Amino acid sequence: MTELETNRLKINEIDQQIAKLFEQRMDAAKVIALYKKQYGLQIFDPVREQEVVKKELELIQNPDYKAYYLEFIHDLMDVSKKYQSFIVQGSRVAYCGIEGAWANIAAKRIFPGGNIISYPSFADAYDAVIKGECDFAVLPVENSFAGDVSQVFDLMHKGPLHVNGMYNLLISQALLGVKGAKLSDVKKVVSHQQAIDQCMEFIQKHKLEAVSAVNTAIAAREVANANDKSVAAIGSTDSAELYGLEVLDPAINQNAMNTTRFAVFSTIMNKDFKAQDKCVFQLMFTVKNIPGSLATAVKAFGDAGFNLRSLRSRPIKDIPWQYYFYVEGEGSLFSENGDKLMASLKESCEEVKILGHYSGEKNI
Repeated sequence: MTELETNRLKINEIDQQIAKLFEQRMDAAKVIALYKKQYGLQIFDPVREQEVVKKELELIQNPDYKAYYLEFIHDLMDVSKKYQSFIVQGSRVAYCGIEGAWANIAAKRIFPGGNIISYPSFADAYDAVIKGECDFAVLPVENSFAGDVSQVFDLMHKGPLHVNGMYNLLISQALLGVKGAKLSDVKKVVSHQQAIDQCMEFIQKHKLEAVSAVNTAIAAREVANANDKSVAAIGSTDSAELYGLEVLDPAINQNAMNTTRFAVFSTIMNKDFKAQDKCVFQLMFTVKNIPGSLATAVKAFGDAGFNLRSLRSRPIKDIPWQYYFYVEGEGSLFSENGDKLMASLKESCEEVKILGHYSGEKNI
C-alpha cells in the first residue's frame, strides 16, 4: 500500500470518528436550543461565541493550522446555530405596534425564526402571554434619552410574568415623507411621544408642529395614507420601505447613542444560575410605613453581597402617595446570599417580588 493510500484510509477513519462526534455535538446543541426556547433566549450570543473560539484555538498546537481551524470552528458554529434556529422556530412572540415599529424590529432580531404577532397596546401584548396566546412578549422598558416606559413598569409590578432577557437596540429616528416631498415642504411631524422627545431639537430648529401617535410605524402608515407633503412621520427606515415613504433625513434624533432596552417576558422564571455566575436580577418591593424602612431595605443588598446597578421609584396607581421600588442588581438570588437578602427584605418590606434573572444585556 502506498503512502497516499495509507493516509486516505487514515482520513476515512478520522472522518468516521468526526461523524459520531458531530452527532453528539448536535444532540447537545438540541438540548441547549430547547432550553433557549423555554426561556425566550436569543440563539446567537456573540460574547459566548468569542470565548469558545478563543479556548478552541488554544487546543491547536501547530501554528500553521490555526487559521484553518478558526474557519472550521466558525463553520461548525454556524451549522449549530442554524439547527438551533430550526428548533426554536414557531415561538409566538407578542409586541405592541405594527410591522416597522421599533418593537417589531427588536422582536424579529431576538426571535429571527419566530411568529411575530402584533397587539394594539403594551397591556394587550403582555396579557397575550398570560392567556397562552403567545409564548413571549417583547416590550420596551427604557430609552437612554426619554427615560422609563412607565406603562410597562406598571405591568411588571402588577402582572405575573417574568423577565428572562434584556436587549439593547440602537435607535436612529428618520424623517419620513411622502413621495416627492422635501424637507422644506414639511410643516408637521407625527410619531410616538418618545420619538418626538428624542427629536425635539430637530423639530424646534425647523419650527415643526408635533403630533403624538400610538407608535412610530402607525404614524408612518397614517402619513402614507394622507399623502400630504406637509406632513411627515418620525420612525425607522424599515417603515419607509414598508409604507412607500421617502427618507428625508435618516437620523434626526439629537443623541447618536439613542438606545432602547427591550425585555423578553414569559410565564417561567429562569432560576438556573449559581452564586458564582455573572447574572442580573430584577426585583420590586414596597416598604413598611415605619421610619428608616427604605434605608434598611437598600442596605440589605450590600450586606448580602449584591451590587445594585439601578434603583428607582414609581407611584402605585390605586394608592395615593404610595410607591413601589424597582432595582436591578448583579448576582443570583437563588443562592445562599439570595436567601439572606430575601430574609432581610421581608423584615422591612410589605411586598417583595422577583421579576427575573438573565445572563446580562445583549445588543441586537
